[in-house]
Amino acid sequence: MQFKNNTKQRNVSIQGLRSFKDTLPKNVKRIINKKGHIYSETLSNWKYLVGDKLFKCCYPKTFKSSNKFGVSTLVIMVKRGHEVDMEYSKKEILDKMNTYFGYSVVEKLKFISFDDEQKVSPKIEIHEKNVTINRYKDKISSVKNEKIKKSLLELTKLFREK
Repeated sequence: MQFKNNTKQRNVSIQGLRSFKDTLPKNVKRIINKKGHIYSETLSNWKYLVGDKLFKCCYPKTFKSSNKFGVSTLVIMVKRGHEVDMEYSKKEILDKMNTYFGYSVVEKLKFISFDDEQKVSPKIEIHEKNVTINRYKDKISSVKNEKIKKSLLELTKLFREK
């Protein structure tokens, strides 16, 4: 009897715990291996790649790998006022990234500036004792177990605070 190599079912069962990468579909694994590795390594080693001074004023936002239409690009968010410093150190960052990975990973850097001001919106204080919405009050009141009812009310209070 011959075996089919291209079946959609798993032929091998694994006992015990499986690693996270084994539970992912093949398409998701391919995307993570293609784009996730370079971006995650860049994030974890960003301080080394740009230095202490530039580390405080910028961070990588996205990485777009090369295809037949464009080159591989790293998009960097830069605080307003530090764009000139980043522009002067552009070549240095490209060289460090490419030597870190061992091949030409990034061919182009793109800078996007942002304001660093932390705008804090005033919170509207609610002085109600019970903060749940009316339709949920009915559902919670229909629960027979008192402990569960109390814990659901506490949970809704915590959600409202956030």
